[in-house]
Order: sequence, then structure tokens, then C-alpha cells
Amino acid sequence: MFKDRSPRGNRHAVRQSRARRRAMSLPEVLLWQVLRTRPGGLKFRHEHPTGGYSLDFYCSDACLAIEVDGEAHARGDRPDRDLRRDSWLAASGISTFRVPAAEVLRDLDGVVRGIVAGARSHLPLHHPAAPGGPPPRDKLGEE
Repeated sequence: MFKDRSPRGNRHAVRQSRARRRAMSLPEVLLWQVLRTRPGGLKFRHEHPTGGYSLDFYCSDACLAIEVDGEAHARGDRPDRDLRRDSWLAASGISTFRVPAAEVLRDLDGVVRGIVAGARSHLPLHHPAAPGGPPPRDKLGEE
């Protein structure tokens, strides 16, 4: 099985993640309904604690965080906070894929296709869902 390479969440992040799972925004609910079905053979987690942060969605195989940004992310000190957070995640080996909440509401299928493509581009070559990777185990030896 593939090892999760992300740093573990601290106690605050774990508590925050648990609380946020119960209070999702509409774009997060819509996106989670699709991501939980493992599109493209990829597993996603919702409100995954990492370090001192709670990631909206996380694909551990691709080390990819998916953040749904509402309009509040453009106001006040939020852009600076998001930049610091993305820098910390990058230093921990986690890429960040940001999606505007309005885009999730406008074109959910397009957003999911973009997320899957982004995740696949970060997969290790030996991963079964990686483009050009090995065939699924049940197809080996069949001609």
C-alpha cells in the first residue's frame, strides 16, 4: 500500500478538522459527493489534518491538497495567510490545487476533471492510476 507522506496534524488541527466535517459549505458538499466515489481511481480525504492546518480535500497518493476558496479568501489578510500556508505545505512536499467556490457551483464536472488531472500529474510512476503506469493487477497476463 502507498504510504502517506504528509506530516501528521497536531491536536488543534485534528479538532478543527472534525468540527469542519460537520459544517461544510455547499461547494464543499457538492465536491465531496463526487470525490468520495474515487474518480479516476484516486482516493480523497475530506478535512484532512496536516501540521497545524486542516486541508479541505487531500489525495495522499499524489500529495495534493485541494482547497475550495470562497470570496473571503480575497479579503483582508487571507491572501497572505493562504500564501504562508501554501509555502509550508510545499516545504512538506504537498502541492496545493485551489478552486474558486463559484467555479464548483458553475461547472462541477470540469472542476473534478481538473482535480483528477492535477492529481494524476503528481502520482508516482508505479501508481496504478498514473498515466502510463502498470496495468491493474487483474489485467496482468491477459492478452
